[in-house]
Amino acid sequence: VTLYWRKSASRGNALLLVGPPDGGKTAILSTLVYKETLPTHTSLQINSSIVDIPGHPRVRDQFQEHLQDAKALIFVVDASTVSRNGAAVAEHLHHVLHALTSLPPSQTLPRLMILAHKSDLLKASASSATTPSVQAINRVKTILERELERRRASQAGGVGVEGLGAEGEGSDLGGLECSSSGGAFRFAEWEGGDVEFLGTFVKVGTGTDGEKTGDGDGLEAFREWMDEIS
Repeated sequence: VTLYWRKSASRGNALLLVGPPDGGKTAILSTLVYKETLPTHTSLQINSSIVDIPGHPRVRDQFQEHLQDAKALIFVVDASTVSRNGAAVAEHLHHVLHALTSLPPSQTLPRLMILAHKSDLLKASASSATTPSVQAINRVKTILERELERRRASQAGGVGVEGLGAEGEGSDLGGLECSSSGGAFRFAEWEGGDVEFLGTFVKVGTGTDGEKTGDGDGLEAFREWMDEIS
């Protein structure tokens, strides 16, 4: 699914929406179009394009076909389930990180945004002053750093990790190098560049514990970010 926004798409302006199945990519895209979670059938002719890449393992690497035209990759994670499927999400993200760090030096790296999505489904702790969006970001970041470190350490030690490769792939994926020598994987130290995070949801109205956004659909900060990079 491709959404064109602003006027006349140009080379190097694509935003790639990637991530595991059921993470909320299509709901985000349809909300950007219709301001509600309706099926997306219409493309708007308007300077960048958002390309929704299917998350199924057999086709998820299709995003690489669009990398030369990509301004940014948006990796969508269901923050409400990542504690249960963190290893699978990290495997998918590992493919993305590997692809980015494998780009030729002559190509400008796309920006990488990780959306901690469905933040409205998280229950805020009574003792915590953080908003559901911040809570979602912290959860997603912590779990993905832990799982990516497991993959990095296992590769470094020559020990396989369940699910490290898919569909018969080898376990020689790179892309997890960090600037701190010998340290655990941290997004803040990833040698591929800056990794940005936002907490989002698409439920119209008010999020958990009264959290609100400018237009009530939980994507206002994401819209502002898209405007910033356009």
